[in-house]
Amino acid sequence: MSAPFKAYDVRGQIPGEINVPFAYRFGQAVKESLGSKAVVVGHDMRLDSPALAGALAQGLLDSGVNVLPVGQCGTEEVYFHTARSGADAGLMVTASHNPPDYNGIKMVLKGAAAATPDNAFNAIEALMRSDRRFATAADYAGRGALQPTCDRTAYIERLLEEVAGQNLKPLKIVCHAGNGCAGPIIDLLEEHLPFTFIKIDHEPDPRLPNGVPNPLLKEKRQKASQAVVEHGADLAIAWDGDFDRCFLYDHKGRFVEGYYLVGMIAKRMLEKVPGSTILYDPRLTWNTIDIVESMGGVAKPCRTGHAYFKHMMREENAIYGGEMSAHHYFRDFAYCDSGMLAWLDVVCELSATGAQLADVLEERIAKFPCSGEINFTVEDAKAIQEKIAEHYKPANPEVETLDGLGLVFDDWRFNLRASNTEPLLRLNVETRADRQLLEEKVAELRGLIGGTPA
Repeated sequence: MSAPFKAYDVRGQIPGEINVPFAYRFGQAVKESLGSKAVVVGHDMRLDSPALAGALAQGLLDSGVNVLPVGQCGTEEVYFHTARSGADAGLMVTASHNPPDYNGIKMVLKGAAAATPDNAFNAIEALMRSDRRFATAADYAGRGALQPTCDRTAYIERLLEEVAGQNLKPLKIVCHAGNGCAGPIIDLLEEHLPFTFIKIDHEPDPRLPNGVPNPLLKEKRQKASQAVVEHGADLAIAWDGDFDRCFLYDHKGRFVEGYYLVGMIAKRMLEKVPGSTILYDPRLTWNTIDIVESMGGVAKPCRTGHAYFKHMMREENAIYGGEMSAHHYFRDFAYCDSGMLAWLDVVCELSATGAQLADVLEERIAKFPCSGEINFTVEDAKAIQEKIAEHYKPANPEVETLDGLGLVFDDWRFNLRASNTEPLLRLNVETRADRQLLEEKVAELRGLIGGTPA
């Protein structure tokens, strides 16, 4: 039973680890552990997701919980409706960018606050592993009520608020939904926006005929990249299956490192609300800090991961937080991540400045070139981190320990972080306007790390 329970969600293979009986019992355990009275339930486009969402809902209903269904949707729609409705929790059945034979459950609590092992998953797992008989509708003096499907109109209106009052330019935009759930949202936004959308792999398709939608994989980028050039588009946007992450390409078809988008969106948010706090992850930092501080904002690091960001966003009342992995968090979206608001803010910034995305990026890349994330398969991540820290100790660098090993020198820095789920070390290197130094230090660190490039 423990295999599907990860640190901040539930993920496993179908049907051995995740199946209809598992989902039904999970719904019961949510009621038993949290005492929930109303729960939002949604699902992605995977073949088995509707049945799993139905079982989740049934387990909740049979436990006396009211269910607010969203139907097929993106994860951020569950966040939105959980916060808006005042429900006690939100459950999203999704495998996002995992392989075809996987599925899972993402969860938030009241107000769309992050569910963690301490406040939710440990108790749910303990109950599901036990032989305990869960209470039924008879014990709760009645079955829960299935509410009408959540109205998508309110969610679309929230997205459009992000561009309200902006003089948007009539951009040509390639949209690569990867046969995930993003396509229908673009269709609903289209009539309200002055953009021409070129749609590829647009319709949600549970068969995943073009493979798993995961634009972080280099082999998944070719379609969007080629389409931008072929259609003479201004940019392209791609999403993962449940569209909580978005990825951009410039008009030359080049994939944009998520790191530089964090700085760009931070600038946009600080123009809207000067002096605000911006959160960034510790892997690559200098570009974000430079932009935020130059605009009078407050830049603060946050440990990588959605639960950490959602918690610290609330704690700091930050207006925006960005991870280089393409998760973008917004205060005015219940402090949650949105793969739709992120690209809308980018096109607002491009419209306001009249610049091409490529021009903005090239300026920032020249100022703070970075390696992008380089992964290594290793046997003992901790031992390698200790070896590298010792190697650079004579240079007396500033040491960062918020998330992995970070060493900061005058003109370059790096972060070396162990994966939470795989035997991997993840390396990120950046310099101050020195691409040759970047290449030298990447080569140097490759030699010190050893292992196998992943």
